[in-house]
Amino acid sequence: MRILSWQHAPNAIHPKPIKLQDIQSEFPPDQEKNLKNSPSKFLMAIFGVVYIFQRGLSFITTLEAMMPGATILLAFAIVIYILLLPTSWGQTSSPLQPIPTDSTALFCAQSPCSPNENEGHDLSNCQQWKENVEQLDEKQDPHLLERISSLNHEFPVSMADAPNKSNADIPGAGETDSSSLVPAFYIFGDSTVDSGNNNYLGTFARADVPPYGRDFDTHMPTGRFSNGRLTVDYLALFMGLPFVPTYLGLGGMVENMMQGVNFASAGAGVLYSSGADLGQHISLTQQIEQFSEMVQDMSLYFGEEQSRQRISKSIIYVSVGSNDYIHFYLRNVSGIRSLHPPWKFNKLLVQGIRNELMHLYNANARKMVCIGMGPLGCAPHFLWETNSPNGECVEDINNMIIEYNYALKYMVEGLNSKLPGANIVFSDIYEGLMDILKKPKHYGFQSVSNACCGLGKFGGGILCAFSNVACNNATGYVWWDQYHTTDTVNSIMADNQWNGKYKNITHPMNLYDLVMADS
Repeated sequence: MRILSWQHAPNAIHPKPIKLQDIQSEFPPDQEKNLKNSPSKFLMAIFGVVYIFQRGLSFITTLEAMMPGATILLAFAIVIYILLLPTSWGQTSSPLQPIPTDSTALFCAQSPCSPNENEGHDLSNCQQWKENVEQLDEKQDPHLLERISSLNHEFPVSMADAPNKSNADIPGAGETDSSSLVPAFYIFGDSTVDSGNNNYLGTFARADVPPYGRDFDTHMPTGRFSNGRLTVDYLALFMGLPFVPTYLGLGGMVENMMQGVNFASAGAGVLYSSGADLGQHISLTQQIEQFSEMVQDMSLYFGEEQSRQRISKSIIYVSVGSNDYIHFYLRNVSGIRSLHPPWKFNKLLVQGIRNELMHLYNANARKMVCIGMGPLGCAPHFLWETNSPNGECVEDINNMIIEYNYALKYMVEGLNSKLPGANIVFSDIYEGLMDILKKPKHYGFQSVSNACCGLGKFGGGILCAFSNVACNNATGYVWWDQYHTTDTVNSIMADNQWNGKYKNITHPMNLYDLVMADS
């Protein structure tokens, strides 16, 4: 029962809602070639079956005990599904089809709006484009409306429905430390920050089996998509906090939320349907709903004023967006790329994030970190999928990410000027990671294009499903698997976000300054 509803607070600033439509009927048939997979479909099917057994051993064992023969039927169904995917047998990889970008948008995203006669761009258009970014909520493209706020799902959303499990296996979980710089650390997003929520969901997007976590503090898989710690793990320690426990692992104990909660879910996106092909996930909208439930529980437990003070002084961290590209736009679902250029899609994503940041603000969040997207075009999966000759990044994909990050940065600046007391920072992971990829020896890396764990060219063909396909030492690798970075890179990104140790990527202030700023 909701007694204290922040949505109805007298001073709440309510975001303009995105209308809900089923976009599947809005798009014409696919008019572009889909991305091709290098291995044959038969090989993919075999690895798919093996991957099912490796990832879901406990589930399959239980299912077999209840229904003898069910395992064989399940494996057969997976094989048939993969064989019927819409690419032909034996099709070899071909480069990603060119995706048109807004030349003015890309120019403005890559360069400041300053006179430059050699660029051939009208700078008045650049300024107008910038103003359009800052006013994303004024217009909506009716063809890009998506179901991003649907909360009708089968997995736990309310704290009361969460599994009765704990985070006891995580070092420091549940402990208190009077020397912490902030009261708590609340994390939202996807697999870049998920520390184990998906362990409780029926999904392929899980990292709870070896070799994931082999270099973590416990040397055991915890659900983190890396060989060791995530960026948020390092940041928590910088703030004097323990590793942040997962929402679905708290078991409804309010006292365990005192120093933070990780709501992130691998496969999640801004759009509700992004990542749905992997199974269950908790979208960004659903994560914010969970947070609002927690705020109300804390208000009832500690009192409204104490709860408000704690939330306003805590750090809110949002890292999401990659899956909207990986599992929706780049797959050309419903022909979206044929009808809408990347800039329009980016506007939708940024608008969705803007709405959620305003929801967080209405729940008394004041110190927020908004993370940009990294260079997806340099990830081993896309190097493999486009058959990159020598590991060169896919420029078309990276150009889209540059535009997205530019829009996200100016959206954050606009909210800072609009919301009283708000301190929202933007962290440009793209710039930080590209600095590593361009100067690997400076950072001590030997491999910038190959995944430490994976099969196929660049290790980008098959997910990291077995310990024997992982390299012996991940320290010299930038990439751990198809999409995710190693513990070493995560440590560098944490240092950059905290105080700009190697490169200043967080604006208008770094995280240390944000932590120390008055609420």
